Amino acid sequence: MAAVRGLVTKPLQDQVVVVTGASSGVGRAAARELARRGARVGLIARGADGLAGARADVEAAGSRALAVPTDIADATQVEAAAERIERELGAIDVWVNNAMTSVFAPFWKIEPEEYRRATEVTYLGAVYGTMAAVRRMRARDAGTIVQVGSALAYRGIPLQSAYCGAKHAMQGFTESLRCELLHEHSKVKVTMVQLPAMNTPQFDVVRSRLPRKAQPVPPIYQPEVAARAIAWAAEGHDRREIWVGGSTAITIAGNNLAAGLGDHYLGRSGFDSQQTKEPERPRPDNLFAPVPGDRGAHGRFDDGAHGQSLQLLVALRRRTILAAAGLIGVAAGLAYAGRPASKLAR
Repeated sequence: MAAVRGLVTKPLQDQVVVVTGASSGVGRAAARELARRGARVGLIARGADGLAGARADVEAAGSRALAVPTDIADATQVEAAAERIERELGAIDVWVNNAMTSVFAPFWKIEPEEYRRATEVTYLGAVYGTMAAVRRMRARDAGTIVQVGSALAYRGIPLQSAYCGAKHAMQGFTESLRCELLHEHSKVKVTMVQLPAMNTPQFDVVRSRLPRKAQPVPPIYQPEVAARAIAWAAEGHDRREIWVGGSTAITIAGNNLAAGLGDHYLGRSGFDSQQTKEPERPRPDNLFAPVPGDRGAHGRFDDGAHGQSLQLLVALRRRTILAAAGLIGVAAGLAYAGRPASKLAR
């Protein structure tokens, strides 16, 4: 296979990809998409039911899966999972850090141990996963790490301080790591995929102290949209960040231009926009232990979720689009230059 600038020469169907948080939501959709493209997939999560479902999805797509029950917040377990995946599936080519949990509540209603746990899973889980991946990839001078971030890595919102703090931390950590890899001219790539509001089951399993049921802030996208961006990054495209969805681009750009205005806007609207009209009921949550059952990739917002993103389509093909625009511009310039002088004077 011929080398292409910015793209690995090893096709995805010959690669081993690890996905954390693979039992549901974006991780589940990503595992399915990667399997559809031929990758062997190592599945890491806590919930046995969801892992079994994810394994079945990968195998139904015609690929090989290995499900490894792991608490991503335990560095020893993460390293052991990486060792097992390499032993049974082969050398890890791509590592996708996606696992998360959180608490929906105002800051003053979150207990210290809850904050610690959400941070350990969402932020330190990504650190431990990256450690396991970098340890192996640097030795081979090859590989790709995909950090699944969020528009909230740039723009904090009310009721999600634990999650926003963890994603901000992931953003800073990733930038430091990227600089260190560049310093030693490493061929290991690091990409961060920043996501919009997603229709995932998290809103029914994340701990909540809100009076009404939590919901993603519209516009909402299906997890398959995120999965396509993750799979594209896994193919080795050397892109620093991928923004998924027009709302992500607007949120990040808007925060860079007018963060104070965003503070006031979210202070007024951010509480109601994250809650449905339906009252919350006592229910189990996944903060300290998985909730039994297989919830798949989708949440309860299918009716209002977008299955496509024009912004993402353009973002993933921007070089082709820019090249085409350049050719059109050159052609137009040549056509203009070739017009008779009498017509140019009109």
